[in-house]
Amino acid sequence: MNLCVLGTGYVGLVSASCLSEMGNSVCCVDLNAGIVDDLNRGKVHIFEPGLEVLVQRNFQGGRMSFTDNISAGLEKADIVFICVGTPALDDGSCELGYIMRAAEDIGRNMERPLLVVNKSTVPPGTADAVRATIANELEQRGVEIPFDVVSNPEFLKEGDAVNDFLKPDRVVIGTDNKDSERIMRELYAPFARSREKMIVTGIRSAEMIKYAANCLLATKISFINEIAAICENVGADVNDVRLGIGADQRIGPHFIYPGIGYGGSCFPKDVRALIRTACAAGVTPELLSAVDSVNNRQKRYLVHKILDYFNLQGGARGRVLALWGLSFKANTDDVRESAAMLIINELTDQGMIINAYDPAAGAKAAEKLQHNRLVRIVDEQYKALNGADALLVATEWNQFRTPDFDRVRGTLTAPVIFDGRNLYSPREMSARGFAYFSVGRG
Repeated sequence: MNLCVLGTGYVGLVSASCLSEMGNSVCCVDLNAGIVDDLNRGKVHIFEPGLEVLVQRNFQGGRMSFTDNISAGLEKADIVFICVGTPALDDGSCELGYIMRAAEDIGRNMERPLLVVNKSTVPPGTADAVRATIANELEQRGVEIPFDVVSNPEFLKEGDAVNDFLKPDRVVIGTDNKDSERIMRELYAPFARSREKMIVTGIRSAEMIKYAANCLLATKISFINEIAAICENVGADVNDVRLGIGADQRIGPHFIYPGIGYGGSCFPKDVRALIRTACAAGVTPELLSAVDSVNNRQKRYLVHKILDYFNLQGGARGRVLALWGLSFKANTDDVRESAAMLIINELTDQGMIINAYDPAAGAKAAEKLQHNRLVRIVDEQYKALNGADALLVATEWNQFRTPDFDRVRGTLTAPVIFDGRNLYSPREMSARGFAYFSVGRG
């Protein structure tokens, strides 16, 4: 098929490259001419394992092209995917301005029948607004061109997005149009060869599925973090508790790892957006509000631990903290809503100095922290330890799981580790002579 993808951000570029991998011809449109130029030179602006190779292979094979001209992008398209951003507004609701502008551009430039697929995460009812916007633009042009709008939410994990797209758990399609359903089934058939993965629903149900999925995952994380707080105060070990409840098939072992809260571009935004959607619909979302509140508290969990520790030794001001991990999770350079970034800002407000290292997110973190003179971003893991009074592990990168503890202890001015991801064994840390603080393990 001939496809057009509007937006070469995280969702757009992953979707475009995977769809072209199956033989489709995909034209990617982005209004940022600099990004388009980079992509046309084979330079991928997003850190995602496996993505750069996929983009370069399909670009060189002639199946992917890039332009900043939407008219050119739509010229041969049978399907257009809307993959633009939906950032949060100050009140937590979803910013739909980019979606509506994409719909306007489609209506102004389409010249042939088109299936419009909304892949961005949006509140229920957005597809109806997109349909009305396109129809209005066509009416103003005085032309009648058949089109339909369907919802096709993405379920991509940062750090494993390519695999998620190529081998999906499910493909959700929101439509009540049989022709549109047939086209979407044909498009996704190569991704569902082993079993049926297509779930066809009403449009608003499909839009709601995305929010419900992310909010349930966020709920599991906040739940186990609250259990961790209780464990710490009653003398239980949250890791033992996690194993005990995870063995129950009704619960399962996934997303019940305690830590310093969830972050990134999806969970925080989607939880707050669904809260606002619920309130606008006359529903009081008590559980979702609690999930958000627990997460905000959890991000500050180690801030209090660190300040309490140093306050017993004369205060935190002027102390140096080594920090491993800046991204909100491993295998990404995304620092949006990262607990590490919040921790840095709160500790430097108290006069602490931060030496930070991350395998991928250093540049993005440095840009966001460029005006904070108490932060140093270093380019090697053990350099962060130089002159530091303690180490904080904030992200679960593999290279942090089994470090050279003798080197760590020998470089720090004192053998102190704050472990925000429970990577290490309290018993082993004690045997090695570390003062060790983790989450929910006493």
